Amino acid sequence: MRVLGVDPGLTRCGVGVVEGVAGRPLTMLGVGVVRTPADDDLSHRLLAVEQGIEQWLDEHRPEFVAVERVFSQHNVRTVMGTAQASAVAMLCAARRGIPVALHTPSEVKAAVTGSGRADKAQVGAMVTRLLRLASPPKPADAADALALAVCHIWRAPAQNRLQQAVARHTVPVSKGRTA
Repeated sequence: MRVLGVDPGLTRCGVGVVEGVAGRPLTMLGVGVVRTPADDDLSHRLLAVEQGIEQWLDEHRPEFVAVERVFSQHNVRTVMGTAQASAVAMLCAARRGIPVALHTPSEVKAAVTGSGRADKAQVGAMVTRLLRLASPPKPADAADALALAVCHIWRAPAQNRLQQAVARHTVPVSKGRTA
């Protein structure tokens, strides 16, 4: 399974590609950051994020895109930018027919470090260890993107089995039925 992880942001949008399957060593295929100037017009920044993500999709051809789920913060402006960058990533994937999975920050931290309250340094250290890298990816947005990809690879098989089980046990409601 090849996954593009996206840590959305307008100034720095982390991207990382990981390949492998749960239970086996994983391989990092690429990591980086799509950057936009803070003083640019919002529309131009979103276009730059879109172009950057499209380049990553062209180069790495992932089977899945894992995006950090936007969560509530006190700074509405930060949340809006993150949500907009997240939407761009989902749009790029959908345009190509690539399935998108959303993972919360605490879900990613728990998957990679064992604790949903891990700090950025702990996430970076575990990504470095799990992917057998010489040093933690910089900036932290890049490490977070790799953590998202790792989280998805590890959790996707269990999520798929759960969805299949629910589908098998869900009774369809027939339309037009009267009592």
